[in-house]
Amino acid sequence: MDIHEYQAKEILAGFGVPIPRGGLAYSPEQAAYRAREVGGDKWVVKAQVHTGGRGQAGGVKMCTDEHEVLDAANDLFGKRLVTHQTGAAGKVVYRVYVEGAVSIQKEIYLGFVLDRKTERIMVVASADGGMEIEEIAEKRPGSIIRSVVEPAVGVQDFQAREIAFQLGLEPSQIRQAVEVVKGCYMAFRDLDATMVEINPLVVTGDGSLLALDAKMSFDDNAMFRRPDVSELRDKSQEDARETQAADRGLSYVGLEGNIGCIVNGAGLAMATMDMIELAGGSPANFLDIGGGATPERVAKAFRLVMSDKKVEAILVNIFAGINRCDWVAEGIIQALENNPVDVPVIVRLAGTNVEEGRKILSRSGLPVIRAATLEEAAERSVSAWRNNNKHNIKMVASS
Repeated sequence: MDIHEYQAKEILAGFGVPIPRGGLAYSPEQAAYRAREVGGDKWVVKAQVHTGGRGQAGGVKMCTDEHEVLDAANDLFGKRLVTHQTGAAGKVVYRVYVEGAVSIQKEIYLGFVLDRKTERIMVVASADGGMEIEEIAEKRPGSIIRSVVEPAVGVQDFQAREIAFQLGLEPSQIRQAVEVVKGCYMAFRDLDATMVEINPLVVTGDGSLLALDAKMSFDDNAMFRRPDVSELRDKSQEDARETQAADRGLSYVGLEGNIGCIVNGAGLAMATMDMIELAGGSPANFLDIGGGATPERVAKAFRLVMSDKKVEAILVNIFAGINRCDWVAEGIIQALENNPVDVPVIVRLAGTNVEEGRKILSRSGLPVIRAATLEEAAERSVSAWRNNNKHNIKMVASS
């Protein structure tokens, strides 16, 4: 789960991380009022969307008076920001954050992530802040500092000082840097975060440190014990299909292809997507319905996949280990009878009671294309998609 910049800053400020003064606005008039509250003679109006690269997309505007703040906010509200992270769909701006401008002497990148290789929290930092970490890694890989946190003791003062010295900070700024590093770590640890990023962490004109921008992501599986964090979720910034799936206990990621996938097991789902690509097609989604592929879950999966208007064929690939293929077949029939679809449906069953499952599908009389292997299922899915697409083109042309 991601949250907005202003929310991340409020959380980090509670752990001792210094942030500039700012305020949230839901209208241009409120943005101008926030500028008066913040004070000063320069402000930055920032679109609050779940993506990086906002500045390059026109989502961050510098203003020198209240009228400019109002105009900047008016321009941003309702705007669809398209960045390299959002894809062509972009993200719509529904709120902005008005922040006092600060003089900047130095920009630093500071991030905390889960490193699966070491099974530890990793501190990642660079003296080349202001850029995305991928860009830093590509252009200045030597500037990246990595430090593994020992979970038994957490970030120690000496470890934070080493990071600060490697970043080239002045001796007078070391203590501030230690507090920032430790504060970020405690927020990460105590709130079940999966990522904390300050980019940039700036050295201001008077030599103090400020978190000028911040991002935080959290472990969805831990949100049941973090109700305060769960309340920060903004569904307007999420893919509607993914939100709908998550609310129904399904694991779904929307993609740009045309062949919908209904699979049990994340590994099998990824293999299915790969096989579709090898067969010349393109998957429309990653969908793992889990180990309990009950008729109800299968029906939910069909409704979810068909809510994507790009889907022109559906591949159901089930390996019944905990389940039984006859139960799954009954679920598929129930789903198709209650929710008829107008695209080809390809089904591959394997595992427990597979022969009985295939007989149930055969006796149903439904126009289901059956396959024995994953390779065959992928090839038949791509073939059915192409034939269905040609048929639709002919129908449009004849009309």
